[in-house]
Amino acid sequence: MVLFEERKAPFSISICGTTDIVDVTGAGDTVISVFTLALACGSTFREAALLANYAGDIVVMKKGTATLSAQELKENIVS
Repeated sequence: MVLFEERKAPFSISICGTTDIVDVTGAGDTVISVFTLALACGSTFREAALLANYAGDIVVMKKGTATLSAQELKENIVS
């Protein structure tokens, strides 16, 4: 993922988990939802992008259209 902000250098974000992706169905929806929620809660664009990247990493490891719980996100960030 790459974050582009006005008057700032592009910020590249690497994957957080394995590269053995199971299914990308709905991953983009998850990423933009978490990004938007993080911004609504007061995160910076960079913080929101990092959090959204973690979320996307989780859902691509699940088969089919997947959901993400707050607990899964917390556990993935901590480990």
